[in-house]
Amino acid sequence: MNTTTKYAATALAAALGVTALAGCGGSDDKASGGEGAGSKTVTLVSHDSFNASDAVLKAFTKETGYTVKVLKSGDAGAALNQEILTKGSPRGDVFFGADNTLLSRALDHGLFTPYEAKGLDRVEAGTQLDSEQHRVTPVDTGDICVNYDKKYFADKKLDPPKSFDDLLKPAYKNLLVTENAATSSPGLGFLLGTVATYGETGYRDYWKQLKSNGVKVVDGWEQAYNEEFSGSAGGKKAKADRPLVVSYASSPPVEVLYADPQPTEAPTGVATGTCFRQIEFAGLLDGAKNEAGGKALLDFLISKQFQEDMPLNMFVNPVVKDAKLPELFTKFGATVDKPATVAPEKIAKNREQWVQSWSSLVVK
Repeated sequence: MNTTTKYAATALAAALGVTALAGCGGSDDKASGGEGAGSKTVTLVSHDSFNASDAVLKAFTKETGYTVKVLKSGDAGAALNQEILTKGSPRGDVFFGADNTLLSRALDHGLFTPYEAKGLDRVEAGTQLDSEQHRVTPVDTGDICVNYDKKYFADKKLDPPKSFDDLLKPAYKNLLVTENAATSSPGLGFLLGTVATYGETGYRDYWKQLKSNGVKVVDGWEQAYNEEFSGSAGGKKAKADRPLVVSYASSPPVEVLYADPQPTEAPTGVATGTCFRQIEFAGLLDGAKNEAGGKALLDFLISKQFQEDMPLNMFVNPVVKDAKLPELFTKFGATVDKPATVAPEKIAKNREQWVQSWSSLVVK
């Protein structure tokens, strides 16, 4: 099952026995029905893990007069595929959740009506991957990275890995678990990170060596993090034996937030030299019945108020320059200064080939 950054963090919260806030003015599995241009309801179509605080969504309603209805549609890939199937007669007004690994698919199918959101000048330029046409608006970023179990490495008196190269060293043999790049978003992100680091031919040799060094591949993040990784709360319960896992830079703050009692130090760390940057976007759906409401919602998604609400609801980073991160993130999270990236058009052209090649090397 594909996951997004927010799905994984929310699943982590669930694994720790916490129910995340259901941030929506209204949530329904039905389409927007007869809501039209004069409606005071605006429908946001998203993956399952959209979250915002009730107070923030009520502030949007007070400011604009529109009430947000959230139509959750599975993981990011499934949600996007449903919109492609209903192109021209969308189920809502705004789509949220296409990241840079899926963006080209959405744009190639002409899903969005161009709109330059108010406040876009405050959004980090590096996240604006459609800056000429403004078919989508960047909303958040997150980093897929190798996480490590601090206690394991302290007990072994072994330094944790810092880079992709380190993972090939004999000292880390049989320690890493990752997700299947064909079935998992973090697995795909980790693969793309190796492509960015070693090139379109060099990544194959890297994975051959990583396989020889005992990397374990499982279907998805939930299994990797909560069943195989010894550093997570779920992994401890499962008596997991892999101290390295492909997860997110935001995973350590989540481990702290939902622990009882909360520790003074996160039990897990991040190998910042193994990170791939995800950027998530929202766009006004072509054929939206409430276009005015959709534009107002896009403006709001990059407002300082919404951006500062995101980190502890969706465990992602804001894209607005003046938005502040909560202390939990700054104290326990990892700062990734130079994440790996691959241009969306390059991903679009090569994604299937890279995944197939990876599968033949690592899985089969």
